[in-house]
Amino acid sequence: MKKTIMALWNNNMRKPNILYIMCDQFRYDCIRALGNQEIFTPNIDRLVKRGLVFENAYSTCPVCVPARYTVRTGREPALTGCYQNEMPQAMDGLPEEMQDRCGDYLATAMRKEGYYTFGIGKFHTVPEFKEDLGYDLQLNTEELWECPEDRANDAYYSFIRKEHPEYNHIEQLHGERTNMYYVPQVSPLPAELTVESFVADRVIEQLKTVKDKPYFGFVSFIGPHPPCAPPVPFNRMYNPDSIANPLRGKPEIDFMDEQILWMNYLIWADELNDFAARNVKSRYYGEITYIDTCIGRILDAVEAREDSENTLICFFSDHGDHLGDHHAWQKESYFEQSCHIPFLISWPAGSAEWKLEGGRKERQLVCLTDLFGIATQAAGNPQIRDGHSILNVLAGKERERETLFACYGRPGTPQFKTMIRQGDWKYIYMANGGKEQLFHLIEDPEELVLYNIREEQIMKQMRKRNLDFCGREGLLSAKDKMKMKSFSYKERPRFRIHQFDLSGGIHDFGMN
Repeated sequence: MKKTIMALWNNNMRKPNILYIMCDQFRYDCIRALGNQEIFTPNIDRLVKRGLVFENAYSTCPVCVPARYTVRTGREPALTGCYQNEMPQAMDGLPEEMQDRCGDYLATAMRKEGYYTFGIGKFHTVPEFKEDLGYDLQLNTEELWECPEDRANDAYYSFIRKEHPEYNHIEQLHGERTNMYYVPQVSPLPAELTVESFVADRVIEQLKTVKDKPYFGFVSFIGPHPPCAPPVPFNRMYNPDSIANPLRGKPEIDFMDEQILWMNYLIWADELNDFAARNVKSRYYGEITYIDTCIGRILDAVEAREDSENTLICFFSDHGDHLGDHHAWQKESYFEQSCHIPFLISWPAGSAEWKLEGGRKERQLVCLTDLFGIATQAAGNPQIRDGHSILNVLAGKERERETLFACYGRPGTPQFKTMIRQGDWKYIYMANGGKEQLFHLIEDPEELVLYNIREEQIMKQMRKRNLDFCGREGLLSAKDKMKMKSFSYKERPRFRIHQFDLSGGIHDFGMN
């Protein structure tokens, strides 16, 4: 009996540990080792040196909730039924339950492969505040609380309430929102007590505890999602006058997507000038450098273990942030600042087989859907689902993805839009107005020039691919027989979003 148990234990330990580190709203161009000389990210730079950089990585539905369901299911919105920040709802007769139409969540799949699983941080599940995602240990640390019960179930708030009640009076522990959403702030808590530090501490505890199994850990930081409120001294690390102004194209190109003007007004960012943009970015950078220190502590804990070399680490984000580029704020567009993401993968013990040599850059197209396949294939039971077998491509066993498709907004509505990335071309279709954009990302990496007219043949090819893409279940409503459904261009009524402490009954301005 003892020999059998030891044999099983040894077999499990040959599987790699897997650690996914995710940030929220982290732009692809905010890593110093990858060329941004304005910012300091020494620990993310460690990951660049440790493994492989994917230079063409995308969030196919670039907003919080659908991006997270994509990661945990390995499925695109057509199957998750989550096309924007909304409650998932199946279309075209697909099963009503998420896991009936998508399969097991990633944590469940990894548990079935003999892994101890833990998930710590922001999960942004809907409609449940704390949906069971299949982890042995799941600690939710969310941005907002809709009711007192949600606040009480938040692991970070519970920590503050029990261990540091001197901060319990703070309404919004991560910084003020509403009209302050894009106003530079400082964290109301010291660096060692922020949510980022709390997440890092809990992850380190797990890394010190797990001994008898390989582990799958999912770490999800809330930052640098606004409000940009780094703690002292990271709040004063960057001088706004040393930061470049936003990149702005012609309004007739930047504002083709109605979402941009609507969103700018929604989150109180419609009147921000160049100085305000640089000022926000200085705190955004400060938040990134602070998170980088938290990631450094996690990496130190990984490296302190005997099995550190057999640990696969992937760093990525759910989407980016325009930060004033293209006259836009937030995400939810298919400009690079919104949908292009950092994507780093390293696995020293598996580098020979999978060709993950440190510091190497890879130009193949990848996306968040591929994360499910990376983890399950490394565990020995590949489930590629809607993704592509990235490890097989690296090993020379499979061709790289030729075309990447993406969509946002519920099909059949004016908010629906698609993106196709093929080679150096990017095509965008917007149902609101039936508008199209064609960019060449080598000749025009800043996406300032439309190639629609001069590249008529490319446009024809992209239109056909777009129509074919929307021929699958979950997207059928985006088509009108043999053409894409379009609507007469219309701007939505604009309103401001109020994000006060709903758990405390605060819904509006005033002394209530």
